[in-house]
Amino acid sequence: MPRTYSFERTQLLRRPLAETFAFFAEPANLERITPEFLGFQILTPQPVAMRAGTLIDYKLRLFGMPLGWRTLIDSFEPPFRFSDTQVRGPYRLWHHEHEFSEAPEGTWMVDRVWYQLPLGQLGRLAHGLFVGRTLKRIFDHRYQAIQRLLSPTAAALPETPAGRW
Repeated sequence: MPRTYSFERTQLLRRPLAETFAFFAEPANLERITPEFLGFQILTPQPVAMRAGTLIDYKLRLFGMPLGWRTLIDSFEPPFRFSDTQVRGPYRLWHHEHEFSEAPEGTWMVDRVWYQLPLGQLGRLAHGLFVGRTLKRIFDHRYQAIQRLLSPTAAALPETPAGRW
């Protein structure tokens, strides 16, 4: 049985709920919050109509290897949540939930990811050697980019990402 890994990130954004959700519901913004070292590009023609059932194709490079990735938007409930699942890509399983809720200071955003690697024992070894650290690096970058793009008072917020790894 493959091992399922997970992590969660919580972030306070000093923007209204509807505005925050709209930013994340626009697939083109994913390129803006993804580290450059991934060479991430959306292949699906823009604009993408976000709704349950939408398929989105991407390409990226990881450790010099070109990878294709297709996700299915499997739930879309504005302005509170949406989720996507990898249909084709490097993981055996990748499921990412995005949840938004109002806060007195703006909007709480929670990212929850569950994933499995292919290749059994070799996948577990790869997770320990580099996959886990690479995902943390990607989501650390994402946290900082989101703060920079969505929080007018980003300098007043903590510099270190919140959440469990």
